[in-house]
Amino acid sequence: MNIEFDQLPDSSRIWIYQCNRTFSEKEQTEITTALKEFIDAWGTHGTPLKAGFKTPYNRFIVIAVDQAHQAPSGCSIDASVHLIQGFEQKFDVVLMDNMNVSFKHGEFIAYKPLKDFKQMAKDKSISAKTIVFNNLVTTKAEFESNWEVPAAESWHSRFMK
Repeated sequence: MNIEFDQLPDSSRIWIYQCNRTFSEKEQTEITTALKEFIDAWGTHGTPLKAGFKTPYNRFIVIAVDQAHQAPSGCSIDASVHLIQGFEQKFDVVLMDNMNVSFKHGEFIAYKPLKDFKQMAKDKSISAKTIVFNNLVTTKAEFESNWEVPAAESWHSRFMK
């Protein structure tokens, strides 16, 4: 059951998938349609899940589930992962590699392998004030308050020494 992301409770469980590039308008439209259809049919053991999504910056896919209504099962989580993997194949993008970092670089969103991000920190190309995307947040409340933060306020801070 598709619920507007903003209408889901703060305790909703989220999954964040970052893309290695910005989605085109056509891709964004296809992704939105596919996510709506998927969430409308998404359930666990015959019970619909109350879920929603958003696609910030046309670069991230954020899926949220109201676990107080019904927690997703392993099979339902697997189904969502298969959907994301389908996007990877269809659009020739990377969404599932967690060893990459997204951060703001001026007006742009940069996407770098973790080793390159570490080197940039060492070279002082980025700083503790650099806005990073903390994709380790797990609830909607954390997403709203701790997803887009200065590196000093995230796990990224360990590289800012």
